[in-house]
Amino acid sequence: MSGIDIIKLIVSIVACEGAGGIGAIFTTPAIPTWYAGLKKPAFTPPNSVFGPVWITLYLLMGIAVFLVWREGLSQEGVTTAFILFWVQLVLNILWSVIFFGFKSLLGGMVVILLLWVAILANIIVFFGVSPIAGGLLIPYIIWVSIAANLNAQVWILNR
Repeated sequence: MSGIDIIKLIVSIVACEGAGGIGAIFTTPAIPTWYAGLKKPAFTPPNSVFGPVWITLYLLMGIAVFLVWREGLSQEGVTTAFILFWVQLVLNILWSVIFFGFKSLLGGMVVILLLWVAILANIIVFFGVSPIAGGLLIPYIIWVSIAANLNAQVWILNR
């Protein structure tokens, strides 16, 4: 791996983990207060699971976007895949802002559905550039599917 590749990998991972950090600014204060008071379905994971899962997912996302970026933005499909990745990452942050920051269960539901569609589109275009990069996003869409179901159930239980 070249020096520029190492820099791209570091930037990619730091940017993704940084997105998680931004989300945590809105999430962390709401967990012991507002979120703790909500009715939740029986399948709700313990709060201690979310941090390690998200840290791992952001790492995988960082590696995935690096693999796409490494192909070169001038290559066919790479720029579209690269831009789509950052769009879904913004939606990822936005979900934390809406759900935990604004305490909007319905707003969170809308954003997480848009996020899920963006992740699916991202996986498809990543597979076209780098099958490994596309595959690295599969755990992400699985987790967001679980989170979307949880969001929906919490919304239903607390209307």
